[in-house]
Amino acid sequence: MHDLTDVRSAFPILSQKVHGHQLVYLDNGATTQLPKTVLEAVTEQYQLYQANIHRGIHYLSELSTARVEQVRKTAADFICAAEPEEVIFTGGATHSINLAARAFSDSILKPGDVVVTMEMEHHSNLIPWQEACRRTGAELRVVHVTDRGELDMTELAQYLEKKPKLVAVTLVSNVLGTVNPVKKIIYMAHEAGAAVLLDAAQAMRHSRVDVQTLDCDFLCFSGHKMMAPTGIGVLYGKRAWLERLKPVMFGGGMVDEVTCETASYGALPFKFEAGTLNIAGIIGLGAALEYMHDLGLDKIYEAEDRLIAYAEEKLGEREYLQILGKPSVRSGAISFNMKGLHYYDTAKLLDQLGVAVRSGHHCAQPLLARFGLEGAVRVTPAFYNTGEEIDALCAALDRIAALPMVKR
Repeated sequence: MHDLTDVRSAFPILSQKVHGHQLVYLDNGATTQLPKTVLEAVTEQYQLYQANIHRGIHYLSELSTARVEQVRKTAADFICAAEPEEVIFTGGATHSINLAARAFSDSILKPGDVVVTMEMEHHSNLIPWQEACRRTGAELRVVHVTDRGELDMTELAQYLEKKPKLVAVTLVSNVLGTVNPVKKIIYMAHEAGAAVLLDAAQAMRHSRVDVQTLDCDFLCFSGHKMMAPTGIGVLYGKRAWLERLKPVMFGGGMVDEVTCETASYGALPFKFEAGTLNIAGIIGLGAALEYMHDLGLDKIYEAEDRLIAYAEEKLGEREYLQILGKPSVRSGAISFNMKGLHYYDTAKLLDQLGVAVRSGHHCAQPLLARFGLEGAVRVTPAFYNTGEEIDALCAALDRIAALPMVKR
């Protein structure tokens, strides 16, 4: 497949053994591992310039502030935002979507309005919109998926005739790996007068995401799915939208002037960043983005495309597996069930053989229900994985399939 020995050496955790077997970590769709440069950047922050930001005039505070604002610029450049002020730091993609949904319900939505989302969404891009509609009296419309695991674009077009206020869609399904035609969806939604929020949490490591080319109004992603620490993410928003929306969290750092009776709020992006941010997480995110850039984004994307294609080929050869969906373009994830064995048991037995995968409903219960399932096993390679590790996964599955307990 491809030689990533030098890359793997940057990830100390990958060299360990689990249950006496060499670790094969294939749960990157949940959380990726951190390279040494990210670990060192976070440690350096705590050791050398730990201080709060935007408040102090002493050396450590000013240095910490400068580093955080440099990461904001790095993140803006990474997604091709027009300006750094369109990047808001959050606790992750879930936090980002909740922030957007709450702001939309407070500032835009009213009874009878329509919000459109998709059956394949992660719960984090479904429940916040359910709640926004419940609070405001707006109506939620959900676009279903086909047997192949792709969006029903005819149904989407029908919902767009209702002139929705917002369309929320994932760029890549966290269960099926389906790559949605978001550029087309955004164009269609804008023609209908709707804003568009993209959940890019599962997409950022697999392909280039350019918010200006896509013309999305909002975009969310998490750091922990792209070699950064947990608890850090980004909400991107076009300046015009961010200025139009009211803040939804209140406190220090996001105000301009406060009296005992009233308050006015600061400029972008600070009006959406109440309280002390996850400073070390931001530093780690910046280091992760720099690591990806230095390694070569195209190299990363190509490696991940090869790995998921190889996994789909090898898993597809095993008749004892039921693979979910067959999207025309798959990226990052493939899910399956072993005939005659519960998905939790499959994952647990794989773990005993040193292979780490995800099992359960993957925070996408409506999508699993669409296929008549309660859960599945999910494999999500990253660029630091190898073809040999996919082979090890398949060999482990073959061993499990041969067990007397597996009834087929």
